[in-house]
Amino acid sequence: MEPRIHQLHQPLPLPKTQLKSQAAASGVSFREILTDAQKLKVSKHAGERLKERNIDISQTQWENIAHKMSEAKQKGITDSLVLLPDAAIVVSTKNSTVITAMDRKEAATKIFSNINGTILMDK
Repeated sequence: MEPRIHQLHQPLPLPKTQLKSQAAASGVSFREILTDAQKLKVSKHAGERLKERNIDISQTQWENIAHKMSEAKQKGITDSLVLLPDAAIVVSTKNSTVITAMDRKEAATKIFSNINGTILMDK
């Protein structure tokens, strides 16, 4: 037996895989999936807190929050406190989710833990 390794002269067969992506198979474009993944979600708990505390956040404010969360995520922030003029919300930038919410008066007496960033939004 010869101690050398010989080159194979024929390519190894590749496993057969489907080339269609989930997006193509479902008829949804990649852009739609990406946009949906970047949308701000409100957890069930946060939704209940917003409702029971009568906290009203406008669509423009939600869009600004989502934009700032994206910036925070790029800086390595994973969990943030967002201070609005009338509310304080805790968000996870990892999964773009609002975790909880309270009005600013209630927030003044709270200690926030597990937060590694703060987003101040005066408008």
